[in-house]
Amino acid sequence: MYCFFKVKPQLEEKEGKTFDVFTAVEFKTQVVAGTNYFIKIHVGNDEFMHLRVFRSLPHENKPLSLHSYQSSKTKHDELAFF
Repeated sequence: MYCFFKVKPQLEEKEGKTFDVFTAVEFKTQVVAGTNYFIKIHVGNDEFMHLRVFRSLPHENKPLSLHSYQSSKTKHDELAFF
């Protein structure tokens, strides 16, 4: 799996807080004009977030970007494309 950890600062900026825990527990991919990664992240206690991270095609040489996310998720929430 590509290094999802690089989007942590992007998420922290959008949420206005820092995450001491940031652990991927599940992921799915979707091939588009690049790759979308849908990642279930444990952010501490019983809190989880679902991230949609985009990786462009290699020749574009762009960094990973946090496309969107869903907060207030639980360990048992299904990770789905969004």
